[in-house]
Amino acid sequence: MKELGDWLAHCERLHPKSIDLGLQRVQEVMQRMQLRFDCPVITVAGTNGKGSTCAMLEAIALQAGWRTGVYTSPHLVHFEERCRIAGDIVKGEDLVPHFERVETARQGATLTYFEFTTLAILSLMAASALDVAILEVGLGGRLDAVNAVDTDCAIITSIDLDHMEYLGPDRESIGREKAGILRPGKPAIVSDPVPPHSVIQYAEAIGADLWLLGRDFNFSGDKQQWAWAGRGRRHAGLAYPALRGANQLLNASGVLAAFEALRQRLPVTAQAIRNGLAMVELPGRFQIVPGEPTLVLDVAHNPHSVAALTANLDAMGFYPTTHAVFGAMADKDLAPMFAKIAPLVDRWYFTDLPTPRAASAQDLLQRWQALPARRDVPASTHASPQDALRAAAAAAEPADRILVFGSFYTVGGILQHGVPRLAAKHLG
Repeated sequence: MKELGDWLAHCERLHPKSIDLGLQRVQEVMQRMQLRFDCPVITVAGTNGKGSTCAMLEAIALQAGWRTGVYTSPHLVHFEERCRIAGDIVKGEDLVPHFERVETARQGATLTYFEFTTLAILSLMAASALDVAILEVGLGGRLDAVNAVDTDCAIITSIDLDHMEYLGPDRESIGREKAGILRPGKPAIVSDPVPPHSVIQYAEAIGADLWLLGRDFNFSGDKQQWAWAGRGRRHAGLAYPALRGANQLLNASGVLAAFEALRQRLPVTAQAIRNGLAMVELPGRFQIVPGEPTLVLDVAHNPHSVAALTANLDAMGFYPTTHAVFGAMADKDLAPMFAKIAPLVDRWYFTDLPTPRAASAQDLLQRWQALPARRDVPASTHASPQDALRAAAAAAEPADRILVFGSFYTVGGILQHGVPRLAAKHLG
């Protein structure tokens, strides 16, 4: 197999399940590969805010002159987006030798798609002479393949109800799974302002160096600037992160705490912090595409992230009509998501998605119609995100707003042809 696409197809055939939580198989293959990092590793877990946190860590470290490696998942359009080295998305041909390494080392082990691809990306990162490795946990923490790597600094972002069939029925259970990335004696940064007690309990039980928002670090701000204070250090007069949304200060505060905790091994200057926060980019996170009508792209796909999206939309000001393109996985808790955002939506465009895990557009429509106190607004179903966006653009006036949100497949289905430039009633 010479092409990345061939290897990805191979990975999809290896295991009967898409998710098979547990570290034993991954750890055994890692040992045979002799896979290890010679630089500080920062591992990021949480329900929401992981991608933004990784992007800010990367941007600041790059501005400080460090050579970064980042692993995030899932991707929006191309698989290669999952790994960046020194700020650049890796090339498919550079990944192929590392897929070959995993295949040689697995010796018949049945790795899932996520486990196999994670090992290949970790192999590439370990061979890339990095100064810092930034790893986003895929699902949960304790049993996720990323947790096979011992972290030097763990960050736990906001925790909410998602993937409950795997992680447990409440925030305490989910928090315990996320806390599995913590290590004895190593910094454990918790940027959730009200973390589950299970996280604190586990950190204290294993002797992690626990940093809690409001106790070990905090932030304040006005309309122009914000300030951060940690253990013995302050940063004042900071510009707001380039990533939009009120929740980004929580993520940025955790990032600054991590750099403070790693200051001896990975020092960054105040100027690197300012520049990094000013320049950070992350597609699909409250991404506003200017034009007429305004286009907003967001991968909010659980109640907590949809609540944040709703607050951010509300802060944008007045739009005569908001058109919403929405597609989601079948296992999502849709009722609270719809209840939160429905008052802002004047017209729905539900879409099918190209994965068997997705709810159909018809199912989404029926679940929306089943809401007891919903607004009676027009709704339609569409075969793809592109079709749904075309319909929304055809119906929209120049002063309107079009929102595309939900699964990565929904937003990725729009971005796969490049960032759209909408002209009302004239989307190509």
